Amino acid sequence: MVEVRAPERKRTNAGPGRLLIAVYLLFAIAATSRAGLQIATKFDEAPVAYLLSALAAAIYIVAAVGLARAGATGRRVALACCAVELVGVLGVGVLSLADPELFPDETVWSGFGSGYGYIPLVLPALGLLWLWRTRAARD
Repeated sequence: MVEVRAPERKRTNAGPGRLLIAVYLLFAIAATSRAGLQIATKFDEAPVAYLLSALAAAIYIVAAVGLARAGATGRRVALACCAVELVGVLGVGVLSLADPELFPDETVWSGFGSGYGYIPLVLPALGLLWLWRTRAARD
């Protein structure tokens, strides 16, 4: 009888994945702190911008957890987060440059993450690349 084995997956939380998780956690802390302060002290000035920063913070937290879990569910969660994050940073980046009045105050994703050294633009691309590199081996 021939044993059929599922293709092995490389762990997303090993090697360079650890650095990626650390950066996601750093951005989760930064975005959560910023959004929390803005929402608590001046929400009425730019509610959409502050809520987008809170959304970004939540995505960073969930992406970090997904990458750290390293199982099939964690991979799917991380993949969804990285994809939503990339769409978000591109969409908000374009809108914030095309019509700055939409965002009276900056979000994490404004100007493609320019306030954070464009890391919010690069981070989901690196996350997606890492998930692709650690995908199941194909025969």
